[in-house]
Amino acid sequence: MAAGQTAIEMKGITKIYPNGVVANKDVDFSVNYGEIHAVMGENGAGKSTLMKMLFGLEKIDRGQIYFEGKPVHINSPAEAIALKIGMVHQEFMLVPSLTVAENMMLKEEPLKGIFIDRAKAVEETRKISEKYHLPIEPDRKISDLPVGMKQRVEILKALYRGAKILILDEPTAVLTPQETEELFRQLLLLKESGHTVIFISHKIREIKQICDRITIMKNGLSMGVYDVKDISEADISRLMIGREIKMNLDKKPASPKESVLKVEHLHYGYGEGKLKLNDVSFTVRSGEILGIAGVEGNGQRELLELIVGLRKIQRGSIHIREKDVSKLTIRKIRDEASTAYIPQDRLAAGVAADATIKENLLSNRLSEAAFSQKGVIKEKELVKKAQELIEEFAVKCDSEKQSVSMLSGGNIQKVVVARELSMPRDLIVIDQPSRGIDIGSTKFIHEKIFELRDADTAILVNSADLAEIMELSDSLIVLYEGEIVAYFKDLNGVTEEQLGEYMLGIKRQPRETIREVCYEQ
Repeated sequence: MAAGQTAIEMKGITKIYPNGVVANKDVDFSVNYGEIHAVMGENGAGKSTLMKMLFGLEKIDRGQIYFEGKPVHINSPAEAIALKIGMVHQEFMLVPSLTVAENMMLKEEPLKGIFIDRAKAVEETRKISEKYHLPIEPDRKISDLPVGMKQRVEILKALYRGAKILILDEPTAVLTPQETEELFRQLLLLKESGHTVIFISHKIREIKQICDRITIMKNGLSMGVYDVKDISEADISRLMIGREIKMNLDKKPASPKESVLKVEHLHYGYGEGKLKLNDVSFTVRSGEILGIAGVEGNGQRELLELIVGLRKIQRGSIHIREKDVSKLTIRKIRDEASTAYIPQDRLAAGVAADATIKENLLSNRLSEAAFSQKGVIKEKELVKKAQELIEEFAVKCDSEKQSVSMLSGGNIQKVVVARELSMPRDLIVIDQPSRGIDIGSTKFIHEKIFELRDADTAILVNSADLAEIMELSDSLIVLYEGEIVAYFKDLNGVTEEQLGEYMLGIKRQPRETIREVCYEQ
């Protein structure tokens, strides 16, 4: 089909969940071949649900989808793929133990008799890679690839299956500035070849940089379609949220005091071929936010999970308020070492999906005298506190009785943040504080983090969003291949591009500078 011709139309789309929540109401949406079209909106605005219906992951209750002018019914991802629609999810759907070629050909394997033709799979991978100018090594294992390359495999996988329309969900969330620029270059090449890209993002600056048109969602409704060149960032914010959000936060200078967290000579990953953490040492003091920057997969997740007890220490030591973490259970680290934890994977480690919002918000408080007496739970007090937290943290829901699984990803994140940041703690460990949430919620969470720091809490934060980690951090370490390769005592004059060079292993500071993060504090 020619560039500029309508590819997809969605007319009068309505989606109402069994609990009565209206995700989309009479939404019209269309994209043309050869354009990059942004979809923006707050958490719970309905943008993800709309895209899930287009890809066959959700059922439409009312309305019609048209593909190249003809009405179609998309009841599964297989039917969407047959219509040349592909989707790259924020959490990649790749098998880490398989090679690039094996992932590319999964369920489409070329055969030689009754056996898989591996040479043909490698050849086909090279062909599709060359066709779209997206270089990749077919024989490399997915587990050995950086995040940007994994994303490239997902894009190539969709293109190999014939996709002409690509839905990208928060595609830059885990990329360095250099990887983001490379992705944008690839998307522009796809656009020039007549492909359509639907770009879901919370980053207004990126939308302005890469997209042609934008559809803005609010409360399940479409707020209109706009040419990106004709609409300002302030107008986009107002249409999404109802007011302009400015992220210039009132952050006071830090006043660090005594050491709260001390990590010394930490090693992890013995027996896995390559250490995930190699001689990592640092301290975090009360009244300070220490940030961790790094491309995902360079040891950040393992480091944070070791600190909160989700992994067992193999070599080295971790002390919180002089307590040896290796001798404590997860519960004792939370209670006796006064530690809170916001995990990267909110569904797997942050909530009990089938439990209610109230149960998730207050699961760490049931032993408090305010909520129980002699083993008897004070239900009215629990309900009251849950409602207070829902209001304070702006969790969009019907009531505290609603199942967490019925919430949008961003609102699930708010439930986790509300539980972990609403209790006084000496140390807070945060992995991706605002992943998948809108600008208004991000501002609120950042302000809460600053408030806790100013109340003398020690805070350790990991974020793949460089703008966020630079906004939050008082000082910063950069992890590459499990080692600290840079330490910045403050971030005055440091740019995202400079950090990206350390994150990609292009640069490394002298060991004397890096030692300061542990021994000078």
